[in-house]
Amino acid sequence: MRERQASQGVRRAREFEAFVAGSAGRLLHAATLLTAEAPDDNPRACRLLTLSLAHTYACWDRLGGEDPYACARQHMAARFAREAWHQHGLGRGRSRPPGTLAALAPQERLILVLRLYEGVAEEQTAAMLGLPPERVRVICDRTIAALTRLPARPAPAVRDPEVAPS
Repeated sequence: MRERQASQGVRRAREFEAFVAGSAGRLLHAATLLTAEAPDDNPRACRLLTLSLAHTYACWDRLGGEDPYACARQHMAARFAREAWHQHGLGRGRSRPPGTLAALAPQERLILVLRLYEGVAEEQTAAMLGLPPERVRVICDRTIAALTRLPARPAPAVRDPEVAPS
């Protein structure tokens, strides 16, 4: 009996390691987009990914035939939404990280990442967030419009090396 449990544990660990090897990069990128942190300095995104993977591992045997990536993504989205809710109420006055997505509200970032980056259907996104599909569509459309209207940052001035400063 113990040998059987041990072999199941080894199989479970191998399956999970293969899952992490194949999907951790994409999940980390999604978490980085959600937190609007810089890709090379993203402690909140790393924490979000770690918690999501830990939850997925804890649920691994119960997943049955379900997609573990969808489970990890759903937990990550729920965790982000919950943390954003608490930070919004308690974290007034915190500085926002730089970047285009940082200008968006957490709910807008979440919907944008789920819909456009992850390719989650409108109905699934709505069910995941507890919103009507029409509301998800409006938020997504409004967010895309806001991003396309953002003023472009001027390019840094390039000095001509042949022209001597006067």
